[in-house]
Amino acid sequence: MEKKERRVGTVSRGIRCPIIRKGDDLAALVADSVLEAAEIEGFDLFDRDVIAMTESIVARSQGNYASVEDIASDVKEKLGGETIGVILPILSRNRFAICLRGIAKGAKKIVLMLSYPSDEVGNELADWDKIDAAGINPYSDVLSLERYREVFGVHPLKFTGVDYVEYYQNLIKECGAEVEIIFANQPTAILDYTDCVLTCDIHTRARTKRLLKAAGAKIVCGLDDIMTAPVNGSGYNEKYGLLGSNKSTEDTVKLFPKECKDLVLDVQKRIFDATGKKVEVMVYGDGAFKDPQGKIWELADPVVSPAFTDGLIGTPNELKLKYLADNDFKDLSGEELKKAISNSIKAKDGSSLVGNMAAQGTTPRQLTDLIGSLCDLTSGSGDKGTPVVLVQGYFDNYTN
Repeated sequence: MEKKERRVGTVSRGIRCPIIRKGDDLAALVADSVLEAAEIEGFDLFDRDVIAMTESIVARSQGNYASVEDIASDVKEKLGGETIGVILPILSRNRFAICLRGIAKGAKKIVLMLSYPSDEVGNELADWDKIDAAGINPYSDVLSLERYREVFGVHPLKFTGVDYVEYYQNLIKECGAEVEIIFANQPTAILDYTDCVLTCDIHTRARTKRLLKAAGAKIVCGLDDIMTAPVNGSGYNEKYGLLGSNKSTEDTVKLFPKECKDLVLDVQKRIFDATGKKVEVMVYGDGAFKDPQGKIWELADPVVSPAFTDGLIGTPNELKLKYLADNDFKDLSGEELKKAISNSIKAKDGSSLVGNMAAQGTTPRQLTDLIGSLCDLTSGSGDKGTPVVLVQGYFDNYTN
């Protein structure tokens, strides 16, 4: 019988798993869940399929948690416990509020410096029209809380209705620390208030630390310098500290997973032993994309993927089919066009296509960022109950 042409490309499936607890054999649970799903739902596994698991279940299986008191102890030891400048945090009850609680408990006074008109990931604190009308230059002007309220009033976040200025202010007070709030975008502005600084930005943290140190700051730490080792038996993350942490309870955070390359290799081996197929495996957190309505950049984790098998290193190397159809083969159609495009794809020799006109529009993002974003959208952040995602056909092209 003649083999039929495939009509399906990339497929992403959420895989249901048991609720993961500390100490669970996660590699076994993930591999078994994928194999059981394949058997029950009637699909096969193939070489280069991708099995991805959320960072949340990895951190939970590791028991990687820290309490507010643990954070407070580490902050006090590293930043002195007096007046601390806490600068450029994101506005999030899930991502930062519990961390701030610990930071405030480790200081006598917090000078909280918020960026405006929005935080690093796009949560808006101010309106550009009001900034322009008031003649404010956000690239240089430092606003007091009084000036901020005078110009912007109460500016709650669009989707949550939370006024984070008041929320963070009250949270710090409740933890027993004095608080002063300013609004600025130049990191060095904090040095007019204190020379002990905890910078809380994520993707710009290296530059922020460099600028502060060059300007004479006495102590400079980032969130990635807090909880890098156990405190009173707590969890920790040697590389990222508090970056990538999430609220667990009102008094604890779940930290970003510790080293987990062995985990992805273990899952890969278990699937190979069971099926003879060499799949790729990764751990993923936030996707790397921006919401067009709320203007919020999703990536509040330090990276999309903290661990992955070697087959996921690199970027796509693709040709743009519509470019070939509209330019190189504009006079062809039907089977002749299909054959010409297929031959162009087959002729790729693996060398980089950067600069090739036929590749324009195929942004060469990291494979783990692309696949992690697909997985994040597939698993969601709510009650789908699919913390593992199976992606099939991702590495196929028009010729397969």
